[in-house]
Amino acid sequence: MAVGARENLFKSRDVLARALAPRSVAVVGASNRAGSFGARTLENLAGWDGRLLLVSRSTGALEQGRTYPSVSALPEVPDCVVLATPGEQAEERLHECVAVGVGGVILYASGFGEVGDAERQQRLGRIAREGGLALFGPNCLGVANHTMGLVLSFADFTGGLEPVSRGVGVISQSGAIGISLSQSRRRGVSISHVLTFGNGADVDTADLIAYLAGEPACSAIACVFEGSSAPLRIVDAARLAAERGKVVVMYKTATGEQGARAAMSHTGSLAGSDTAYRAVLRDAGVVLVDSLEALLETASFFSKAPAPRSRGVAIVSASGGTGIMCTDKAEEHGLPLPQPNAQTLAVLERHIPSYGSARNPCDLTAQVLGNPASLAACCEAFAGADEYGVLVTSQSWAAPALAARVQVYENAAKKSGKPVCTVWVSQWHEGPGAVEFEQSSHLALFHSMDSCFGAIRAWYAHHDWKRLRHSFPEISTTLRSQARALLGVTASPALGEREAKQLLGLYGVPVVPDVVTASAIEAGEAAARVGFPVAMKIESPDVLHKTDVGGVRLNVKSREEAELAYRGIIEQVAAAAPQARISGVLVQPMIGAGLELIVGARRDPQFGPLLMVGLGGVFVELLADVALAPVPVSRESAEAMLRGLKGAAVFEGVRGMPPVDVRRVADVVSRISALVADMREELLELDVNPLICGHDGRIHAVDALIVRRASAPILPVEGAMNEVA
Repeated sequence: MAVGARENLFKSRDVLARALAPRSVAVVGASNRAGSFGARTLENLAGWDGRLLLVSRSTGALEQGRTYPSVSALPEVPDCVVLATPGEQAEERLHECVAVGVGGVILYASGFGEVGDAERQQRLGRIAREGGLALFGPNCLGVANHTMGLVLSFADFTGGLEPVSRGVGVISQSGAIGISLSQSRRRGVSISHVLTFGNGADVDTADLIAYLAGEPACSAIACVFEGSSAPLRIVDAARLAAERGKVVVMYKTATGEQGARAAMSHTGSLAGSDTAYRAVLRDAGVVLVDSLEALLETASFFSKAPAPRSRGVAIVSASGGTGIMCTDKAEEHGLPLPQPNAQTLAVLERHIPSYGSARNPCDLTAQVLGNPASLAACCEAFAGADEYGVLVTSQSWAAPALAARVQVYENAAKKSGKPVCTVWVSQWHEGPGAVEFEQSSHLALFHSMDSCFGAIRAWYAHHDWKRLRHSFPEISTTLRSQARALLGVTASPALGEREAKQLLGLYGVPVVPDVVTASAIEAGEAAARVGFPVAMKIESPDVLHKTDVGGVRLNVKSREEAELAYRGIIEQVAAAAPQARISGVLVQPMIGAGLELIVGARRDPQFGPLLMVGLGGVFVELLADVALAPVPVSRESAEAMLRGLKGAAVFEGVRGMPPVDVRRVADVVSRISALVADMREELLELDVNPLICGHDGRIHAVDALIVRRASAPILPVEGAMNEVA
């Protein structure tokens, strides 16, 4: 989708700009009564240099100027209106704002969707959308644009600090969390915007991501996300941000059942499946973090870090203990720590005493306090070496002298063009030197080693994602038509294995050939023709898991065994599943040993079909080592999914097994995803388990299950088979 077309999916940028970068603001419910929302809003606007208009039912003037009885009575149309009035007045006030042409409205009042009054909240959304304004709320604590010293809120959004020219843009449905993140400005974090929207009757997370994607002052987007009734808008917004060169770092809450219920009661949001959300968001380039603490630190790092030039991490410390802890975390996050080359080593050995460590991690020891030049020399040597993409330092304690180290690290970053991260180990989080580190445009400060190395890992992964060049298998229109016809042949919810594999074969998926037999004699003859050993399986659209009902025999080695196997399968299935319709028993060649994978797809109610790939066989549910992505999946994305599995080392060959050609497997996975994407309206579920990557280098889909959606069209058998033929 073109950038311009994607922008049209969201609230108009011009309309949002009137709310978030207004030239004039009207406060409805303006007051000087101490503690009132109106009074506190005016206090927050005291330093703003735009035009302030006051609306109050009290006659006369306030300290800030003349009051007017209504928005329609104002001498000019305000860009933005803050409604600090009771919820009962919300609809009337909103209609008035629409009538005069207001651009945006901040609605504080609560008591709408979050307490079950969805109908009244929906009316507010309709008024805003049909009237062409941007409504933030209801139940909204406000917004802040720190590039222009603007706070539209009754709460502390740290508006009294100096405006910034560039920084991280924060989005949070929850106003309290937005305020919490905004207060990081007091310790030197550069924040450009803090945008909250409460219940989201109109403006939502997707609109605000799209808005910040086009804001030059916003260097990265940090988003706290609870859920959405239209989650695909979030995906489109994230893709728009990526196209604009902005990374979206997201902390997804409501990940468990109780959290999802809490999200519903908080703002009326739909949490949705957390697993599905994460898969789809990652596919759109979103960087996901697992804690609020990591959110801003990761976003700030991305806002300061250029694209990586190599993958190695260098660790420099004056404490052996913190160096070891950093090393543990780097390894935990899968980050390589290459040892210094000869040139770098020579510099280290000149500046590090014998009781230190001239390697990676590097321990300068406490001698650095009396010899600060050694810190500069070692940092610049590591940063300048081709093996390293990032330098990590640690500060064990806070002291006034630490502020001088900022210049040392900045010099290393500037000369090398690589980021420098500092882990603030001291528990005096805002001690001397902390603000100087935070304010540096070249240094990323972390208060947790886990956050630091997690951010570095995400940085590498995100840029890998940006560099992917996607290619997809070419499936002809004729083959697609044949597949759709085959899928529509049966009225059963599930296709038999034979039909399922025939469908996969149309998309170029290598399947195991089989023969369907209707008697023990036929089974013995078919087995002899196929060649021993063979596998035999029940063929029934009503038996989804064959092994559970005794419907499988493996390694059958003779005609007699095949006849016995046929009878045994029929008897056991009839006993275990007496209602099952049996079409016969399949006879197929045994596939040699190899690595077993599972490839499947499920229809998510919010995102549609999602492809799953992982280590397979009968242990798939025990191991649960799988990756998910929305379809279609390119060959390159499929390869990344495979290499991202926890057990990916098996692809290189273990315990005497030969290595697996991951690219060939990725092509098969991509073909399966193409089938799922093309048949998204007809398919409910698909499983290929196992997909065997043989020691001989061949790949086979050994077993397959396809379940149709209940609403999928059923074709007349005659016409459908003619089309397939």
